[in-house]
Amino acid sequence: MNTTPSSIAVTIPAEAQYIDIVRLALYGIAEKAGFSFEQLEDLKVAVTEACTNAVLHAYGSGQPGVIDVRIDLDNQGIRICIKDDGNSFNYDHTVQQFVSHHLKSLNDVKAGGLGLFLMHALMDNVEVRTDRGTEVILTKRIGRKEEMA
Repeated sequence: MNTTPSSIAVTIPAEAQYIDIVRLALYGIAEKAGFSFEQLEDLKVAVTEACTNAVLHAYGSGQPGVIDVRIDLDNQGIRICIKDDGNSFNYDHTVQQFVSHHLKSLNDVKAGGLGLFLMHALMDNVEVRTDRGTEVILTKRIGRKEEMA
């Protein structure tokens, strides 16, 4: 991996059919950086969840919007910022909801909020900022070569 930081930014319409563009860019960058197949899959799932949340929840029905994605790469790993300027949500309340999911049977759990749970499970660090729109920052450290074997 390069020792100097590099980044790429892409802005897509907040529509489901454009999420693949983000996934393809992410895959190309992370694969060249040396992430393992398993790490690549984790990255793709987490980013897809964050982008899908923006598509489904940020903008009202039929209201146009965009999703800004920035991928930063350095010798430590990768950092992906997914940002929208649409409707935000109460992150603390959502976290409490998926913590309470652990106390219920799977049949009693409602859909929604599990995307955040997946992001936390798959990434090394997840930050969510909801002060103006929503920004999700996903961080994954690259494994050492012996861990990737």
